Amino acid sequence: MATNKTVHILVIRLSAMGDVAMTVPVILGVLKKYPQVKITVLTKGFTAPIFENLPNVSVFKADVKGRHKGFSGLWKLYKELKALQIHAVADLHNVLRSSILKQFFKLSTIPFIQVDKGRASKKALVNPERTSFIPLPTTFERYAEVFSKLAYPIAISEMETLSEKPITDSAKSLINFEGKMLIGVAPFAAFSGKMYPLPLMERVIAALNSTNKYQIVLFGGGKKEVEVLTTWETQFENCSNAAGKLSFSDELGLISNLQLMLAMDSGNAHLAAMFGVPTVTIWGITHPYAGFSPFNQSENNALLSDRKKYPAIPTSIYGNKYPDGYDKVMETILPETIVQKISDILNTTV
Repeated sequence: MATNKTVHILVIRLSAMGDVAMTVPVILGVLKKYPQVKITVLTKGFTAPIFENLPNVSVFKADVKGRHKGFSGLWKLYKELKALQIHAVADLHNVLRSSILKQFFKLSTIPFIQVDKGRASKKALVNPERTSFIPLPTTFERYAEVFSKLAYPIAISEMETLSEKPITDSAKSLINFEGKMLIGVAPFAAFSGKMYPLPLMERVIAALNSTNKYQIVLFGGGKKEVEVLTTWETQFENCSNAAGKLSFSDELGLISNLQLMLAMDSGNAHLAAMFGVPTVTIWGITHPYAGFSPFNQSENNALLSDRKKYPAIPTSIYGNKYPDGYDKVMETILPETIVQKISDILNTTV
């Protein structure tokens, strides 16, 4: 399909936030390598700010709970997308909704390539009776394979990160640099199997705060999360809570200016990494071998639970399933280890 004429590619990735963020390095790499390409990203409205101000990138917001709901809504969505004069579709989601769209696009003979999510290999990876334990292709490699099948191959080394964004006045009002290093902490995840125990995370925050070298910005969402982060903000003088106080766009600008992000195997890790921010991740019953490590981060930045003590890890791809006795796996990662890792990356002394 490669040509010197402008080629309009539709990229489909509706959710989740981390997976949407992981499309960014691939998209940026494709656009840099193939300047004749322009891209429209089909995604949900709440993730649209991820693609703000990207050259040659437009966003089409899928209203999956409104006008694009159900079979008839997807037919309407197809007609709206086709009117954009799409030349090819890169489906980086591959779920029922996008598979229905694929059938519609067949009517117009527009090439439609879906990502291979590797469901069988991932199922084998979390099988406690597994006979091998080797890394699966990364999500970035899986996304790149889709573009390769559309005749726009892209290597990992050709992928790009976003430049830092300006910090808005709203975000500036939350922080006080005072010559300190700005680091983010995102202690929550969608499932408990991916969350570092909050009492231990509080010890991490306390240790970082006591050095007086860091301005710590806390990220999260939801009422209960905000309550926890507000308590820490009050308790520790070098902490600021961003949860519930900023728009997503403002939050992204703040994340882009961090010197480091500490996060779970979760969306905030990928948001930081797409800006090239050094990112330390904490892994419980999930594991980097499933292919969800943040972009271009050293494997040493991933702090893993003890597989000698808990050999069934990973017990789940998404952190939602774990066997009896595996609820304390993250306690094998000491707060002191996390603090030391941050210190090592930032070349500071604890």
